[in-house]
Amino acid sequence: MATAVRRMRLGQEKKRAVTKVLIVYAHQSSGSFNAAAKDAAVDVLTDQSCTVEVSDLYAIKFKATATAEDITGDVKNADHFRYAEETKLAWEEGKLCADITEEQRKLTQADLIIFQFPMYWFTVPAIMKGWIDRVLTLGYAYTPEKRYSQGLFKDKKAMLSFTTGSQESMFSADGINGDMNVTLWPLQNGILHYCGFQVLAPQIFWAPSHVPSEARSTMLTRWRTRLLGVLEEKPLSFTPSDCFDGEKGFQLKPEVHEKHAAKEYGLTVGIHLGKALPPNNQMKAGV
Repeated sequence: MATAVRRMRLGQEKKRAVTKVLIVYAHQSSGSFNAAAKDAAVDVLTDQSCTVEVSDLYAIKFKATATAEDITGDVKNADHFRYAEETKLAWEEGKLCADITEEQRKLTQADLIIFQFPMYWFTVPAIMKGWIDRVLTLGYAYTPEKRYSQGLFKDKKAMLSFTTGSQESMFSADGINGDMNVTLWPLQNGILHYCGFQVLAPQIFWAPSHVPSEARSTMLTRWRTRLLGVLEEKPLSFTPSDCFDGEKGFQLKPEVHEKHAAKEYGLTVGIHLGKALPPNNQMKAGV
């Protein structure tokens, strides 16, 4: 009985600990659907006793380009400037510029990060890509040894919440835009999972500018409902790092290949083994 009580208390303490949320927000208009989605997240999560910070990238005029100006003082090699290596040194020496340092502070404190944006050209807007390029610096967000399932942010959760300009059918496996699961792979695997984040299923608002106001209201209601339990959600599935052989070019280990040889689907969207892609691998947890 005592053991059960201790476990319950530990579970309650763990739930209470996940209270800091960072919303990285990229839209210029306060009257946009993205603004409404952002405001809904702030309201619902605050009502759950979360501490919510918003990085409104357009409002703060966040610099989108990763340049030598991101480092205060001299760089190590001005003739052959390499951003990743130079910003790693600057991070270690406390010489990153103030806007990067501030965003890293917010990210360090956060348990959950929500990226709220309109999808531009099948990816994030340039200003949000700039946030990713400049804030997720080598050393701070990843190292060659600490990435993917062993990543530095493995105790944090992250998710994409975005609007599309195209309807859902256009992003299907036989739609003109192609499978949304494939579109999401570079963002969710190549950025979020690469840094170790537990990646929650994306919140996709399909073409809100092309539907009636009632439909937009329904979208926001569903988002609010999801947010009530978002802190307890299971993340998407990715292939663990120890399934790859670092001494052989990080190829999938033979025993992993053999284990999945007779299966209908590949492991993930990107690591598909020449098989059919696992359905909804980048859109639903547990698949």
